[in-house]
Amino acid sequence: MAKKFQSIKGFYDILPEATPLWFKLEDTAREVLSQYGYNNIRMPVVEPTELFVRSVGEHTDIVEKEMYAWEDALNGDKLTLRPEGTAGCVRAVVQENLTYNGPQRLWYIGPMFRHENVQKGRQRQFHQVGCEAFGFDGPEVDAEQIVMLARLWKALGITDVELQINSIGDADERAQYRQTLITYFEQHADVLDEDAKRRLHTNPLRILDSKNPNMQSVCEQAPKLMDCLGEASLVHFEQLCHLLKEAGVDYVINHRLVRGLDYYNRTVFEWVTTKLGSQGTIAGGGRYDTLVERLGGKPTTACGFAIGLERVFLLMQAYEVTADNALDVYLVNVGETAQQKAFAVAETLREQGLSVVLHAGGGSFKSQMKKADRSGACYAAILGDDEAAAGELSLKPLLQAGEQKRCQWTDVSQLIRG
Repeated sequence: MAKKFQSIKGFYDILPEATPLWFKLEDTAREVLSQYGYNNIRMPVVEPTELFVRSVGEHTDIVEKEMYAWEDALNGDKLTLRPEGTAGCVRAVVQENLTYNGPQRLWYIGPMFRHENVQKGRQRQFHQVGCEAFGFDGPEVDAEQIVMLARLWKALGITDVELQINSIGDADERAQYRQTLITYFEQHADVLDEDAKRRLHTNPLRILDSKNPNMQSVCEQAPKLMDCLGEASLVHFEQLCHLLKEAGVDYVINHRLVRGLDYYNRTVFEWVTTKLGSQGTIAGGGRYDTLVERLGGKPTTACGFAIGLERVFLLMQAYEVTADNALDVYLVNVGETAQQKAFAVAETLREQGLSVVLHAGGGSFKSQMKKADRSGACYAAILGDDEAAAGELSLKPLLQAGEQKRCQWTDVSQLIRG
């Protein structure tokens, strides 16, 4: 017997029973993003490794431990499956000079790859919708993206998600805070776990995000980054808070929120839920005003976010969100004449804009109706020899009560959709 293959750990199939809800999630995201004038961009899933080292940060968990990176055996190039989308989007903007004629609002969707510990809501191949805006200096675009996400949750039927925001200032302000933080944590070295000790002199801000219960007290009492911010950063954050209040979006200021990527500055934010256990962040982002220049472009302010689609999907299931049935008709055909006509009839119905599954393989009327019931179609369209001779179909509702009706092939769509 031939070997039976299994998918790689952390890489999962999305089966047909799940795809209608996935379609609803993806289609709703597209609709909301288009309402705000964001245009779709599609980047490769493989990028130069150096792109992520320079953007995400050499001392981040992603670069140190999680990237799928290798050397191309054919030409020696160092390549990586993208662990996130912002770096590739910035690379495309710089390469194609997309901001030449002015600011750009862009969005993308697709798989990302990180070698993480696999658990509910955390996979090694996962999917994101990302959104990036280039060339907008003020807090208005920060607020726009946050409000856009609030509109998306509402459109998806998701409630009870909390918005957490913070400002991590600009580079010089963070440098000052970084030294303050190192000094503070050195005074509490006996409390730090091995991960925190490793990060102390490379990425001390990430210690604030520790989930270790034994470190919560020392992290809560750590100096606040907000106290190191200059006037420009403070004004930017105050204006953002004002815009969110004007839009009716509630928020919580989380002084420990820093995000895990080095390119952020000023605004950072996350949308979190308590319904998914430890994987509670469903979307996050912020400003990254220096990244375009760092990756070879002209100085360009920017702001963006990413949505973890697997987590939002799980949240939709938790809220019992349902997807509309995509199948209109299951075409039952019984009798020699009916079977000869069925293929053409199915095409006639599709010409009317209906989705149709044509029963194939013969079988009794009873067995075909059982399959029609299991198909999830809204109607069974019954084509017998009598109907075939008259150019008609008998329509039987399957998902709701109603009488069986007979009509011409050309009138089916009108009868179903009114």
